[in-house]
Amino acid sequence: MKLRPLHDRVIVRRLEQETKTASGIFIPDNAAEKPDQGEVLAVGPGKRNDKGEFVTLNVVVGDRVLFGKYSGQTVKVDGEELLVMREEDLFAVVQK
Repeated sequence: MKLRPLHDRVIVRRLEQETKTASGIFIPDNAAEKPDQGEVLAVGPGKRNDKGEFVTLNVVVGDRVLFGKYSGQTVKVDGEELLVMREEDLFAVVQK
């Protein structure tokens, strides 16, 4: 199934959280927090401004982004959990 987000929404796949700390301690699954980073899978066309023109989004497919723990709505597509959120819910793009 392919998703095409509407307006200023983006589809994000959460990236897996590290299960080991920098000092080598393993974190059990039940103690791990939800990751707050993800990869953008799809981007909507943008939002209309007061003149009726589309304002394109600042993120593109493939960007690695930061967001809040409880941001977006979780949806299941083909057995995979994805997040649908507005661009304004994103905090930053991680640049390599």
